[in-house]
Amino acid sequence: MLDRRMSHDDLIDHLVRSTPLGRGEAGRVVLDVLAYFDETTEEFVRRRHRELQSGGLTNADIFERITAELPYRAVTPPELSLRQLRRIVYG
Repeated sequence: MLDRRMSHDDLIDHLVRSTPLGRGEAGRVVLDVLAYFDETTEEFVRRRHRELQSGGLTNADIFERITAELPYRAVTPPELSLRQLRRIVYG
């Protein structure tokens, strides 16, 4: 984790200059954002399914929303069918 932090010093410096964040806070933000975008497609689908399900949505609505969100990920995954999405969630 230290190596990753060191490789993003320029970004951390920019955040410190352009926001009210301190250096430690800016470093944590950078690491949180990187962790978010390191999430695999499968991890994203499972996480979003849990989040949306806990919000009371039905599976039909959940899978429709996940399908709509996937193209906006940092690296767009291949298009997944409803069956593929269900297989990711339920195995």
